[in-house]
Amino acid sequence: MLEFDNVSKSFWTGTRRKVILDQVSFRVELGTSLGVLAPNGTGKTTLINMMAGLEKPDEGVIRRDCRVSFPMGFTGGVAKRLSALENARYIAKIYGMDPDYVEAYCSWLCNLGEYFNQPLGTYSAGMRARFTFALMLALDFDMYLIDEGMPSTTDVEFNKKAGAILQERLRTTTLVIVSHNPDVLEKFARQAAVLLDGQLYIFETLEEAKQLYDYQTQG
Repeated sequence: MLEFDNVSKSFWTGTRRKVILDQVSFRVELGTSLGVLAPNGTGKTTLINMMAGLEKPDEGVIRRDCRVSFPMGFTGGVAKRLSALENARYIAKIYGMDPDYVEAYCSWLCNLGEYFNQPLGTYSAGMRARFTFALMLALDFDMYLIDEGMPSTTDVEFNKKAGAILQERLRTTTLVIVSHNPDVLEKFARQAAVLLDGQLYIFETLEEAKQLYDYQTQG
């Protein structure tokens, strides 16, 4: 279970205070994947980072009684001076997993060849995204977080292989995905929410969420 209890979050942009969440409470239960619809600029990445524990709320409490992943594509948790091999082994130890397994899994899924032994600082954005996505799948989480705004990979073979693994993983785990595109959520989420003006409106179905989203974004 992942729970937000009366959580508030805002930023000062230099000219005004941008409110992401204003005393918001909700819960994501294991077994019920959630899709969050949010127009660009409303705080999708901030919301998903708070779920992962990468950003703290200004007020309120966020509770996690399950293993929550870092966001797919997030590169802040890896060291650019280290190789993919070194990063995989180091992060495996942090999460209490077998470094040999995590290294082998990432090497197989990424298919980076000799670059797997090179510093991440030499990688393209797409190569780093492949590695961090593979790392997320190699680790053992109860809930996976996907931010559509994160860097993505254009490698067709990798996308096909990783996508199939993620779909299989979702049979026994839970997904939270944030996007501005309802079609993206339709593939993964059973329950849906809309992030608007600092509030999160949760609906039982994506169709109900789309009605509010379309009304607000299309006039």
